[in-house]
Amino acid sequence: MRLGRRAALATPAALLAALLATRARAQDFPERTVRIVVPFTPAGQTDIMARLVAQRLQTDWGKPVVVENRPGGNALIGADAVAKAPADGHTLLACTVTHAINASLFPQAPYDFLRDLRALTLLGSLPLVVVVRREAPWPDLATLAAAARGGQRLNGGSSGTGSAPHLGLELFRRAAGAGANLVHVPYRGGAPSVTDLVAGNLDLIVSNLPECITQVQAGTLRALAVTEPERHRLLPAVPTSAEAGLPALRMTSWTAILAPAGLPEPLAARIAAATRQALTDPVLRDKAAELGFALIGAGPEESRRFVAAEVARYAQLIAEAGIRAD
Repeated sequence: MRLGRRAALATPAALLAALLATRARAQDFPERTVRIVVPFTPAGQTDIMARLVAQRLQTDWGKPVVVENRPGGNALIGADAVAKAPADGHTLLACTVTHAINASLFPQAPYDFLRDLRALTLLGSLPLVVVVRREAPWPDLATLAAAARGGQRLNGGSSGTGSAPHLGLELFRRAAGAGANLVHVPYRGGAPSVTDLVAGNLDLIVSNLPECITQVQAGTLRALAVTEPERHRLLPAVPTSAEAGLPALRMTSWTAILAPAGLPEPLAARIAAATRQALTDPVLRDKAAELGFALIGAGPEESRRFVAAEVARYAQLIAEAGIRAD
C-alpha cells in the first residue's frame, strides 16, 4: 500500500511527537505516589532494602514512595500484580533470586517473568553459607564433601523445596559428588531448618546469611564456606567455596528493582538512575552494611543480562535435578 505524501510526512512527525511526549513524562515523573511491591512479609531482607531505597527516593522525588507487602503464592502474587500494572513507573517490584528460580519452578505462573517484567537495577546481594553444628566432625568444606562422596549419608535442610537454599544444597551435591548420599529435608522457612541443625537433627544447611549469622557468630553453628567469589565482611575468617575447593558451589541471593515490561526507555532510565543514586546515601549504605548487603547499583542493561542469565542457570539446575514445586 502506498502512502500519500501528506500521510508519509505525518508518520515521522507523529513518532517524533510521541517520543517528545515520553521524554516529557519522564522529566515530570513521578506524578503521584510510587509503590514498591515486596512479595514477602515485612522485616525480611527484601523488605528492609526496599524501605531504605523508598525513603531516599521519596526525599529525592518529593512524592510519596511506599512499600506494599503482598506475600503469598511463593512470591508469585506480588510479582503478578506488578507485571499487570500500568507501565508508567508508579508501580515497581522488589524481587530476588527467588523469582529467577520461580520462572522455571512454576511454569504455569500467571505471568512470564522475562517477558512481562524488566530489570531496572540490581540493589545488592548476600551470600549463602554452608553451615554445620559446632560439634560436627568436618573441620572444613573439603572434608564434608569427601564424607558425602565417600558414602556417608548426610541430611541437608533448606527453607523449602525450590528455595534458594535448596538449590544451594543441590549445587553442593553436584560439586561434592555426593549423589544420593545427600538427602534433602525441606522446611517451611529458614528458621526451622536452623533450629533443627542446632538440635542435631540435620548434618548441614546451605543458609541465607541473615538466618544463620547470629548462631555462627555465637559459636553455636560453624560456617564452612560462603558461596560468593569474595569473603564476607561479617565472616572474614570463613573461606569462599572456591577457596575451600568447591568453585562450582557459587550462588548469590540478590535483590533487584523491576518494572512492567512496557515501561518506556526514558522512564526506565530515570528510575534506574535515581535508584542507583539512592544507593550512595551514607545512611542507607551504613544500614545495608549492618545487614550484610553488598550494594551493587548496576544499570538496566547489565541488570537485564544478569537476571536473564540467572533464570537460565536455575532452569537448567531445576530440570537436571528434577525439582518440582510442592
